[in-house]
Amino acid sequence: MIRKLLARDTAEAHRVATPLELLFDLSFVVAVAQAAASLHHAVSENHVGAGVMAFCMAFFALWLPWLNFTWFASAFDNDDTLYRIITMVQIAGVLVVAAGIPAVFEHQDYRIVVGGYVVIRLGMVAHWLRAARDNPSHQACTRRYAGGIAFMQVLWVLWLAAPTAAQIPLWVLFMIGELLVPAWAERSGATTWHPHHIAERHGLFTLIVLGESILAATLAFQKGFDSGVNLISLAAASLIIVFSVWWIYFEAPSHLHNLRKAFLWGYAHLFILGSIAALGAGLAASVDYDLHISHAPGTTVAAFTTVPLAVFFLFVWYVQDCPGQSGLRKYLLPIGSAAVLAATFAPAPIHVTAGIALLLCVATRLVQTQDQRVEA
Repeated sequence: MIRKLLARDTAEAHRVATPLELLFDLSFVVAVAQAAASLHHAVSENHVGAGVMAFCMAFFALWLPWLNFTWFASAFDNDDTLYRIITMVQIAGVLVVAAGIPAVFEHQDYRIVVGGYVVIRLGMVAHWLRAARDNPSHQACTRRYAGGIAFMQVLWVLWLAAPTAAQIPLWVLFMIGELLVPAWAERSGATTWHPHHIAERHGLFTLIVLGESILAATLAFQKGFDSGVNLISLAAASLIIVFSVWWIYFEAPSHLHNLRKAFLWGYAHLFILGSIAALGAGLAASVDYDLHISHAPGTTVAAFTTVPLAVFFLFVWYVQDCPGQSGLRKYLLPIGSAAVLAATFAPAPIHVTAGIALLLCVATRLVQTQDQRVEA
């Protein structure tokens, strides 16, 4: 059955993720796993620069389509037959991107990833054009979304033919262009996005990406048992770090007061989600180092745990509105970020990092509890 794709109520009660949205997220499990695993192997082989660049490009090709679909679904999801079919085409595009990620890391071949990305984004154009047809009051905004996204896909296809030396500068330029399309579109009339739904969807996706770090800790246990090398302490430290990431992210509620805040909050999640995925790769690389099968120096391997964790703390500090707070809450996560960076050069850096993360969890809980008492 095909129905009109009408805008939803911004104050709709009990607005939660749908089964189709969860299936959409599930497709990203494969893609994020490919990106994290490829970064892990690049670090262990000491191909750090190329690995980081490939990871950034691949992860952006996953995060932005997810973000734009989530924003659209929050405002227009009607779950009819055509909506489902278009979304499933997008899911196929996600899997194409996942299939092309190894080629990006191994041969700097972006053709498959760009092809999959274009499929996802053209599906998004179809969604926005449906919304434009069925919502005359939102036509200016929805047509801008459709036109802007379609224009950027032409540029990405042309990007494949660009000289190698120009690809990275052009990628940065086109990435900025993609980020500007929503801001340009919303200036002509905001979509009916739902604050609770947006926050819940980001939380669910954060849990999915965090699963890659849990997998790294699991591999530490498995490889330790298989090789006879005692990696139990490393596995325990990895789990403490993973649990701390979950604890700190979900410690405070989201504050999506207005469109500007929602945009900055959503874009900050590029760094939150990317740092969590990179953290999983870093923990897996630490296992390789302890098993003496890594070609990278110890400090480099440690940095792929400490630097992502420090980035995570800083951007969570922003999305939890900590800069506007007073007292210890305003400085707690930046102090933790600096301490974690310093742990890169400490003996047993992963274990020291785990200790810092654990202390930070305790401190944030105490501060949160004190704030709740003051509000009461």
